[in-house]
Amino acid sequence: MSGDGVLRHQPLHDGFVAAEGQREGIAEAIDRHIEQFFGPVDFVYHEFGSHLVSVHVYVIEPTEARPFRTLITSGMSELPMTVPEGISPYAEVMLCLPADWPLEEFYPRNPGVDWPITVLKQVARLPHEYGTWIGEWHSLPNGDPAEPYAPGTPFAGAVITPMLRVPAEARIITAPDGTEINVLAVIPLHPDEVAVKIERGTDALIEILDRGRVTELLDPARPSFAVIR
Repeated sequence: MSGDGVLRHQPLHDGFVAAEGQREGIAEAIDRHIEQFFGPVDFVYHEFGSHLVSVHVYVIEPTEARPFRTLITSGMSELPMTVPEGISPYAEVMLCLPADWPLEEFYPRNPGVDWPITVLKQVARLPHEYGTWIGEWHSLPNGDPAEPYAPGTPFAGAVITPMLRVPAEARIITAPDGTEINVLAVIPLHPDEVAVKIERGTDALIEILDRGRVTELLDPARPSFAVIR
Protein backbone atom coordinates (compact mmCIF):
# COMPACT_ATOMS: atom_id res chain seq x y z
CA MET A 1 0.00 0.00 0.00
CA SER A 2 1.45 3.38 -0.91
CA GLY A 3 1.65 6.10 1.71
CA ASP A 4 0.36 9.63 1.73
CA GLY A 5 3.84 11.16 1.68
CA VAL A 6 4.67 14.62 2.99
CA LEU A 7 3.50 17.92 1.50
CA ARG A 8 5.73 20.88 2.32
CA HIS A 9 4.20 24.35 2.13
CA GLN A 10 5.79 27.77 2.04
CA PRO A 11 4.45 30.62 4.20
CA LEU A 12 2.36 33.19 2.37
CA HIS A 13 3.48 36.10 4.54
CA ASP A 14 6.91 37.57 5.25
CA GLY A 15 5.91 39.12 8.56
CA PHE A 16 3.14 39.81 11.02
CA VAL A 17 -0.39 40.25 9.65
CA ALA A 18 -2.88 41.51 12.22
CA ALA A 19 -6.05 39.46 12.71
CA GLU A 20 -9.25 41.23 11.68
CA GLY A 21 -11.56 39.47 14.12
CA GLN A 22 -14.68 37.39 13.61
CA ARG A 23 -17.64 38.40 11.49
CA GLU A 24 -20.82 39.40 13.30
CA GLY A 25 -22.65 36.46 14.79
CA ILE A 26 -19.90 33.87 14.34
CA ALA A 27 -18.44 34.05 17.87
CA GLU A 28 -21.93 33.90 19.37
CA ALA A 29 -22.80 30.86 17.25
CA ILE A 30 -19.65 29.09 18.44
CA ASP A 31 -20.43 29.97 22.07
CA ARG A 32 -23.97 28.57 21.78
CA HIS A 33 -22.75 25.41 20.09
CA ILE A 34 -20.15 24.77 22.77
CA GLU A 35 -22.70 25.22 25.56
CA GLN A 36 -25.24 22.97 23.83
CA PHE A 37 -23.02 20.03 22.93
CA PHE A 38 -20.01 20.16 25.25
CA GLY A 39 -21.04 21.81 28.49
CA PRO A 40 -20.36 24.91 30.60
CA VAL A 41 -17.23 26.91 29.79
CA ASP A 42 -14.81 26.98 32.72
CA PHE A 43 -12.51 29.66 31.29
CA VAL A 44 -11.03 30.89 28.00
CA TYR A 45 -7.42 31.38 26.91
CA HIS A 46 -7.91 34.64 25.05
CA GLU A 47 -5.47 35.77 22.38
CA PHE A 48 -4.81 39.42 21.56
CA GLY A 49 -2.66 41.10 18.90
CA SER A 50 -2.74 37.90 16.89
CA HIS A 51 -1.12 36.95 13.61
CA LEU A 52 -3.73 36.27 10.87
CA VAL A 53 -6.46 34.92 13.19
CA SER A 54 -7.15 35.26 16.92
CA VAL A 55 -7.19 31.72 18.25
CA HIS A 56 -9.03 31.65 21.58
CA VAL A 57 -9.15 28.29 23.35
CA TYR A 58 -12.28 27.49 25.38
CA VAL A 59 -11.90 25.10 28.31
CA ILE A 60 -15.11 23.22 29.11
CA GLU A 61 -15.30 21.78 32.59
CA PRO A 62 -16.01 18.09 33.17
CA THR A 63 -19.65 17.04 33.46
CA GLU A 64 -21.37 13.81 34.38
CA ALA A 65 -21.99 13.14 30.70
CA ARG A 66 -18.47 14.17 29.68
CA PRO A 67 -16.16 13.44 32.67
CA PHE A 68 -13.11 15.08 31.12
CA ARG A 69 -12.02 18.55 30.01
CA THR A 70 -12.74 19.66 26.46
CA LEU A 71 -10.67 22.30 24.66
CA ILE A 72 -12.16 23.97 21.56
CA THR A 73 -10.82 26.84 19.48
CA SER A 74 -12.79 29.92 18.48
CA GLY A 75 -11.13 32.05 15.83
CA MET A 76 -9.73 29.63 13.28
CA SER A 77 -12.91 30.39 11.32
CA GLU A 78 -12.18 34.13 11.17
CA LEU A 79 -10.76 33.47 7.70
CA PRO A 80 -11.72 30.91 5.04
CA MET A 81 -9.27 28.15 4.22
CA THR A 82 -8.25 27.31 0.66
CA VAL A 83 -10.36 24.19 0.13
CA PRO A 84 -11.39 21.89 -2.72
CA GLU A 85 -14.86 22.39 -4.16
CA GLY A 86 -17.67 21.09 -1.97
CA ILE A 87 -15.90 21.47 1.38
CA SER A 88 -16.68 24.20 3.89
CA PRO A 89 -13.74 26.64 4.12
CA TYR A 90 -14.38 27.20 7.83
CA ALA A 91 -13.28 25.02 10.75
CA GLU A 92 -12.46 24.97 14.43
CA VAL A 93 -10.46 22.25 16.21
CA MET A 94 -10.69 20.50 19.55
CA LEU A 95 -9.32 17.81 21.81
CA CYS A 96 -10.12 16.45 25.27
CA LEU A 97 -7.91 16.10 28.34
CA PRO A 98 -8.29 14.00 31.49
CA ALA A 99 -10.22 15.83 34.20
CA ASP A 100 -7.10 16.03 36.39
CA TRP A 101 -4.88 17.59 33.70
CA PRO A 102 -3.27 20.53 35.60
CA LEU A 103 -4.44 23.48 33.52
CA GLU A 104 -4.31 26.99 34.95
CA GLU A 105 -6.07 30.11 33.73
CA PHE A 106 -3.08 31.59 31.94
CA TYR A 107 -0.93 30.49 29.01
CA PRO A 108 1.90 29.81 28.38
CA ARG A 109 3.05 28.46 31.72
CA ASN A 110 4.79 25.12 31.41
CA PRO A 111 5.45 23.38 28.04
CA GLY A 112 5.01 19.98 29.69
CA VAL A 113 1.44 20.94 30.62
CA ASP A 114 0.50 23.51 27.98
CA TRP A 115 1.51 21.64 24.84
CA PRO A 116 -2.06 20.50 23.91
CA ILE A 117 -3.08 24.18 23.85
CA THR A 118 -0.05 24.99 21.70
CA VAL A 119 -0.97 22.19 19.28
CA LEU A 120 -4.52 23.51 18.87
CA LYS A 121 -3.22 27.01 18.19
CA GLN A 122 -0.66 25.74 15.68
CA VAL A 123 -3.24 23.66 13.80
CA ALA A 124 -5.76 26.49 13.78
CA ARG A 125 -3.30 29.00 12.32
CA LEU A 126 -1.53 26.66 9.87
CA PRO A 127 -4.00 26.76 6.92
CA HIS A 128 -4.02 30.55 6.95
CA GLU A 129 -0.25 30.79 7.22
CA TYR A 130 0.34 28.47 4.27
CA GLY A 131 -2.71 29.00 2.06
CA THR A 132 -3.94 25.44 2.48
CA TRP A 133 -6.65 23.62 4.43
CA ILE A 134 -7.16 21.23 7.31
CA GLY A 135 -9.62 18.38 6.95
CA GLU A 136 -10.34 14.87 8.18
CA TRP A 137 -7.32 12.54 8.15
CA HIS A 138 -4.80 15.23 7.39
CA SER A 139 -1.70 14.63 9.48
CA LEU A 140 0.83 17.16 10.74
CA PRO A 141 4.28 16.05 11.92
CA ASN A 142 5.80 18.36 14.53
CA GLY A 143 8.73 19.54 12.42
CA ASP A 144 10.91 17.80 9.87
CA PRO A 145 12.11 15.50 11.30
CA ALA A 146 9.24 15.30 13.77
CA GLU A 147 10.13 16.03 17.39
CA PRO A 148 8.11 15.64 20.63
CA TYR A 149 5.82 18.54 21.47
CA ALA A 150 7.40 18.90 24.92
CA PRO A 151 10.03 17.21 27.09
CA GLY A 152 8.71 13.97 28.51
CA THR A 153 5.90 13.82 25.93
CA PRO A 154 6.00 10.92 23.44
CA PHE A 155 3.79 12.61 20.83
CA ALA A 156 5.47 14.22 17.81
CA GLY A 157 2.62 14.91 15.42
CA ALA A 158 -1.14 14.85 15.09
CA VAL A 159 -3.93 13.68 12.84
CA ILE A 160 -7.24 15.46 12.23
CA THR A 161 -10.26 13.20 12.67
CA PRO A 162 -14.03 13.33 13.14
CA MET A 163 -15.10 13.71 16.76
CA LEU A 164 -16.27 10.40 18.22
CA ARG A 165 -17.48 11.36 21.70
CA VAL A 166 -20.32 13.61 20.53
CA PRO A 167 -23.54 13.21 18.54
CA ALA A 168 -23.17 13.73 14.80
CA GLU A 169 -24.94 17.10 14.90
CA ALA A 170 -22.16 18.49 17.11
CA ARG A 171 -19.71 18.25 14.23
CA ILE A 172 -21.01 21.34 12.39
CA ILE A 173 -21.68 24.82 13.75
CA THR A 174 -24.27 26.72 11.72
CA ALA A 175 -24.09 30.50 12.05
CA PRO A 176 -27.11 32.81 11.60
CA ASP A 177 -25.94 33.78 8.09
CA GLY A 178 -25.80 30.10 7.05
CA THR A 179 -22.02 29.73 7.40
CA GLU A 180 -21.10 26.15 8.28
CA ILE A 181 -18.06 25.59 10.48
CA ASN A 182 -16.69 22.07 10.81
CA VAL A 183 -15.50 21.07 14.28
CA LEU A 184 -12.59 18.67 13.91
CA ALA A 185 -10.69 16.60 16.46
CA VAL A 186 -6.91 16.74 16.86
CA ILE A 187 -5.36 13.43 17.96
CA PRO A 188 -1.68 13.49 18.96
CA LEU A 189 0.42 10.70 17.45
CA HIS A 190 3.62 8.86 18.29
CA PRO A 191 6.42 9.26 15.71
CA ASP A 192 5.94 5.76 14.31
CA GLU A 193 2.19 6.38 13.97
CA VAL A 194 3.00 9.50 11.94
CA ALA A 195 5.31 7.30 9.86
CA VAL A 196 2.47 4.83 9.22
CA LYS A 197 0.36 7.61 7.73
CA ILE A 198 3.23 8.86 5.55
CA GLU A 199 4.51 5.46 4.42
CA ARG A 200 1.35 3.31 4.30
CA GLY A 201 -1.50 5.77 3.99
CA THR A 202 -4.66 6.86 5.77
CA ASP A 203 -6.36 3.44 5.87
CA ALA A 204 -3.39 1.94 7.69
CA LEU A 205 -3.43 4.72 10.28
CA ILE A 206 -7.21 4.33 10.78
CA GLU A 207 -6.68 0.61 11.35
CA ILE A 208 -4.14 1.09 14.12
CA LEU A 209 -6.12 3.86 15.82
CA ASP A 210 -9.24 1.69 15.74
CA ARG A 211 -7.23 -1.18 17.20
CA GLY A 212 -6.19 1.04 20.08
CA ARG A 213 -9.67 2.60 20.43
CA VAL A 214 -8.04 6.01 20.19
CA THR A 215 -10.40 8.99 20.28
CA GLU A 216 -10.14 12.75 20.84
CA LEU A 217 -9.70 12.09 24.59
CA LEU A 218 -5.95 12.23 25.08
CA ASP A 219 -4.37 9.45 27.09
CA PRO A 220 -0.89 10.84 27.82
CA ALA A 221 0.42 7.38 28.72
CA ARG A 222 -0.99 5.43 25.80
CA PRO A 223 1.47 3.27 23.86
CA SER A 224 2.05 3.50 20.14
CA PHE A 225 -0.36 1.18 18.39
CA ALA A 226 1.85 1.12 15.32
CA VAL A 227 4.06 -1.48 17.03
CA ILE A 228 1.47 -3.53 18.96
CA ARG A 229 0.23 -6.62 17.13
